[in-house]
Amino acid sequence: MSMRRYVDWLREAEDDLAAAEDLLKLGRYSKACFFAQQAAEKALKALLMRKAGVFAHTHSVVELLRLAQDHGIPVPEALGQAAERLDRLYVPTRYPNVWPSGAPFEHYSEEDAREAVKHAREVLAFARGEIEGAAR
Repeated sequence: MSMRRYVDWLREAEDDLAAAEDLLKLGRYSKACFFAQQAAEKALKALLMRKAGVFAHTHSVVELLRLAQDHGIPVPEALGQAAERLDRLYVPTRYPNVWPSGAPFEHYSEEDAREAVKHAREVLAFARGEIEGAAR
């Protein structure tokens, strides 16, 4: 994969964040949570492609931040908690068998979605800032 594709990954991350915001407004909270996680994941993959020249084959926001640190990218400590919260949204927001009963969408609230979108914004802002700094 060409490392120049980082722009596409960043743009997709931005679109996922916009989708999360739209889904939040529509009351589709589990889906907003999932798209928030996706936005953070894709933004960090873009960052790693741009600044470290690597494509990470993980879906974990925590792991992507660790990889960024391993490649000399300074990661604000505050993003660790955001990453932990977002990682919890990757599977259970989508699969009924994760829950003892009920569909996944029944287990998420507006507060959950707002928090997820907030964390995704933080991760995206960090990644975008680092990427823009690398362009200079």
